Amino acid sequence: MTTTAPSGPPPVDAAHDPHLSGTFEPVIDEIDAGDLEVTGELPPEMDGMYVRNGPNPRFTPLGSYIYPLEGDGMVHGLWVSGGTARYANRFVHTPMLDAEIGAGRALWGGLMTGYTPGADEVGPSLAGVAKDLPDINVVRHGGRLLALAESAPPYALTAELATIGKETFGGSLPAGLCAHPKVDPRTGEMAVFCYGLEPPYLTWAMLGPDGGTRRAPTAVPGVDEPVMIHDMAITERFLVLVLGPLYFDMAAAMRGGSLLAWRPEDGTRIALIPRDGGPVRWAHTEAFWSWHNANAFDLPPTADGAAGGVVLDLVTWSRPGGLSPDTSPVVGGISRAEIDPVAGSITRRFLTDPHGMEFPRVDDRLLGRPHGVIALGTKTGRASLANGEFDAVLWLDPATGRTETWDAGDLSVGEPCFVPRPGDTDSSHGWWVTFATDRTDRSSWFVVFAAADPAAGPVARVRIPVRVPLGLHGAWLPTEE
Repeated sequence: MTTTAPSGPPPVDAAHDPHLSGTFEPVIDEIDAGDLEVTGELPPEMDGMYVRNGPNPRFTPLGSYIYPLEGDGMVHGLWVSGGTARYANRFVHTPMLDAEIGAGRALWGGLMTGYTPGADEVGPSLAGVAKDLPDINVVRHGGRLLALAESAPPYALTAELATIGKETFGGSLPAGLCAHPKVDPRTGEMAVFCYGLEPPYLTWAMLGPDGGTRRAPTAVPGVDEPVMIHDMAITERFLVLVLGPLYFDMAAAMRGGSLLAWRPEDGTRIALIPRDGGPVRWAHTEAFWSWHNANAFDLPPTADGAAGGVVLDLVTWSRPGGLSPDTSPVVGGISRAEIDPVAGSITRRFLTDPHGMEFPRVDDRLLGRPHGVIALGTKTGRASLANGEFDAVLWLDPATGRTETWDAGDLSVGEPCFVPRPGDTDSSHGWWVTFATDRTDRSSWFVVFAAADPAAGPVARVRIPVRVPLGLHGAWLPTEE
């Protein structure tokens, strides 16, 4: 990264920012490498690609840097077949990033500065335009591989991770979609939402299995100011959106204050949006914040025939950490919320002792239905780690409370992802995978755990020829026939 900028805000001090240094330090080069070193044995049945997107500023950010919401997208791909592996990484080449590469320095300011370059630097088409940030997640749907942003249009990629361009689905989703859409494994539909700074402040939409828009963006009633929502869940009946009281405050930002306002006195609301287009049902409880959901599912009807509620497993926090000026301790952990759509109530309890954990994932074939094991990154308490950095993987069965943990030692691990065994519907017969980086020598690895006994440690480790910065989200994409 460069540290000089003749115009705009000054560069941040990357060396002392925990999310621009250490295991998070961005990488610059785009590489391809085959015949990677494997310790142990890659399962011969494993055939596909693990792909992960994440914030990776090409140049030192100007003015401010807020992890995990900004940074140029870099997609890392690990192709596995026949017990061998190859790797490639690519920036998501937006017009803004390409303009910065041409200039040899950062041109746009961080989200909290609001600075955009003028026409003399970037030409009239990009002057005054906010920077595209498709840096959070990646999904394959309807024949498209998409690098996802935070409520903005995604960017389409080729199968080899080259950037094709901005995707608006034929103009049907001009404002874009969320960073965490959910694909229903039963119907093949993809549910999305999008929040905005102007009315309508929150919309939802549905895409068919072919990628076509089945339901155009539809306003969610009862949302009368801009609110930040990172993730969503689905059930067979509903889209489930958690609205913590974290609001965009443009007036305060224009006065030099914070762009985001945490108002715990408002409490947290959960919207149950019927997939058939029926009236939205709201439930309300005391304030909490959530970045990520594990999964949700419908409960059966009650004894008197009334519609059942919804169970939502998610990581909850007492407040949104660095996104609010509050300095009180942040308490969080994996929770189970039971939502009564008739009473409008929410009952929530922790599934483990509250401690630092994030990135909950289940077998994606169970999205929207009752699930078994939830896997998360977690902290042992042994090492001093940055926010979003974990040195263990936790597997939790919410039905029994049973947990298993793999202590990663000197490795910092990323989000776990489930890989099914081809032709086998039993989740205990597959594997869990993630990228991990050694804090001592900064080498990176792709690690594979047998789902039947993950605490026994990796059955295979693949040496990645370049460091893979920590964060954020990925997916296993089986080879398409």
